[in-house]
Amino acid sequence: MGQVAWKALFLSLFDYKTEKYVIAKNKKVGVLYRVVQLSILAYLVGWVFVVKKGYQDTDTSLQSSVITKLKGVAFTNTSELGERIWDVADYVIPPQGESVFFVMTNLIVTPNQRQATCPESANIPDALCDKDMDCLEGEAVVAGNGVKTGRCLKDKGSTRGTCEILAWCPVEKRSKPKKPLLGSAENFTVYIKNSIRFPKFKFSKMNVLATDNESYLKTCRYSQEHPYCPIFVLGNIVRWAGANFQEMASEGGVIGIQIEWNCDLDKAPSECNPHYSFSRLDNKSAENSISSGYNFRFAKYYRDAEGVDYRTLIKAYGIRFDVMVNGKAGKFNIIPTIINISSGLALMGAGAFFCDLVLLYLIKKSNFYRGKKYEEVKSSSRKSLSSPTLNGNQSPEQLSRL
Repeated sequence: MGQVAWKALFLSLFDYKTEKYVIAKNKKVGVLYRVVQLSILAYLVGWVFVVKKGYQDTDTSLQSSVITKLKGVAFTNTSELGERIWDVADYVIPPQGESVFFVMTNLIVTPNQRQATCPESANIPDALCDKDMDCLEGEAVVAGNGVKTGRCLKDKGSTRGTCEILAWCPVEKRSKPKKPLLGSAENFTVYIKNSIRFPKFKFSKMNVLATDNESYLKTCRYSQEHPYCPIFVLGNIVRWAGANFQEMASEGGVIGIQIEWNCDLDKAPSECNPHYSFSRLDNKSAENSISSGYNFRFAKYYRDAEGVDYRTLIKAYGIRFDVMVNGKAGKFNIIPTIINISSGLALMGAGAFFCDLVLLYLIKKSNFYRGKKYEEVKSSSRKSLSSPTLNGNQSPEQLSRL
């Protein structure tokens, strides 16, 4: 039996299978087949070609440059600085006009600092002491402002004091204005110039209206009706991001400006337009958290007539704006068109295969249809291949075998 089985397996390698078409008069399977066909056709035409534009070659390697420029003047009157005018050279950091820029809206100023010895701030836990031994000389104060000198300084009648440090003295002030000093920055404007290029199609464009009118950029403001006016009011940007400018200006925050270019290059270049969206990127739910807001420190240095170095320390609170650009361009190409059409035809074949499974295995008469679809034909002797005699009494099934 083993030899017979192996012989049968070997001979089966030389069998040839050919398709046999059987028309099944089954309305349920027929309706299912048409529904599957129509679904695949709707997916191919509606989704692949209309929505996703599967007939196009695409380029997502967008090349982009962003230049920003702010305008606006603010006035403050504080005990540390007195009356002062703030312009773009004072409140914009960095001044080069990059895609990420910071607008200072609130600040803590510690003027006339110089390197000397002074008490560390009592708000720093590592600076608290009871005796000189608690202030190890040469040890830096953890999260503090300087290096310990070995002395514990106490007020009269106090049992606890703070370590003396070598630092920029006096140390930084901790009190922050309740209202943002530069709250008027809400009315400042920013010019965002964005140039893009899709290298595959050698297509370039800018978000600025091509006009010879020199006063256009001085008078226009961005709106949905004027998408090619890149002049934005800071208060509007924050409001479009779903935030309140004055609240955000007090503690600081981060705003994202998204510029999206989705260009169908089968249409006129004028149809390729920038689309703007705005969002707040810092954690809005952490308003009462110790880590909320956005701030950093910087200093301005000077030297007096005696050659002593001084500085004015500024802890700046404000809003950082991140300009992010992305996009995609598409243009007709025969290769993706053929690939997607071929994929659709393959799906049609998969639909027919699914209906075959239903017909041959999942309905009541599956055995009957299976017997009609698959037929084994064996080669016969020469005698059996001779033409039989027709006497007119053969059944239709007998005639079909002839």
